[in-house]
Amino acid sequence: MDLVGACRAFISVSRHGSFTVGAAAARMSQPVASRRVAALEEHFGEHLFERTSRRAVLTPFGRDMLPVARQLVQAADALLHEAQTARRKPWRLAVPGTCPTVRLARLVADAREHDVTLDLRIAAPARRTELVHTQQVRAALLAVPPDEATWVLPLGVATADDPGVRRIYLETLRIGRASTGPARRVWIQPEDDVPHVRDPLTRLRDAIGLQPAQVVAGADLTTAAADVLRTRDLLLCTPAQAEELTLHWRPIGEIALSRGYALATAADGNPLHIEARLGDAIARCLGASARAPAPEGSTAGSTAGTTGGSTP
Repeated sequence: MDLVGACRAFISVSRHGSFTVGAAAARMSQPVASRRVAALEEHFGEHLFERTSRRAVLTPFGRDMLPVARQLVQAADALLHEAQTARRKPWRLAVPGTCPTVRLARLVADAREHDVTLDLRIAAPARRTELVHTQQVRAALLAVPPDEATWVLPLGVATADDPGVRRIYLETLRIGRASTGPARRVWIQPEDDVPHVRDPLTRLRDAIGLQPAQVVAGADLTTAAADVLRTRDLLLCTPAQAEELTLHWRPIGEIALSRGYALATAADGNPLHIEARLGDAIARCLGASARAPAPEGSTAGSTAGTTGGSTP
């Protein structure tokens, strides 16, 4: 039995002294009001009304029950109001600064279609972790290794001029005796200055004999991109970022790197609840694909070798 609905019918009929008028006032049909009141009477084991052909008059038992029924309906209305208010409360989400404004706007719009109001906080990887751990946000998109990620983006290097090859082998940046001009550098933007990206790239740098200064962590994406645009340096980035910066993107020949993201919630929150509603929208915002099983025998981030030149 719908106890709250039955009490609404009971209150409205008692107020108007008629099942027909009371049902209309409560926005239900007369048969529905009659069934609900009858169910309530059966539940209590007592009549609430003395019914005549014209009037519905409260019995002594009905008069005793009326104040409590009103309290129940008022409490139910208050609960519904609080639930609606809570659903409209902005949901603070920490996101990477690499997402273009148009994608962030689409994420907010998509969330509203699911009755979720997002309040986005743009932050670097370490800051996003701090924000969710200190509960300054309700959730954050954390930078994680690809095998722990829900969303994955491929990383490669981009240059201002078309390299004319399908892959760029970083060993070709090694300075030889006949080299002239400054050493070419690989710029790591803040979003990728995390151990599961930076450390494999640094190990590769040492293995193929590059100078330490040839793999550089940039203070921000704009500064790093500016150096790439005016020199022969390379930017570690995703294909979408390269396109946005009008750069030419290629995979790295010796190593496979990816940018991975997982949703983490503050306190006892459940990230699966948000992923179920906004997972596709988050993927579109990141420009990512959902995690796919790695091919048998492959390891994300492992080097594929340290010899060989650029492949056309």
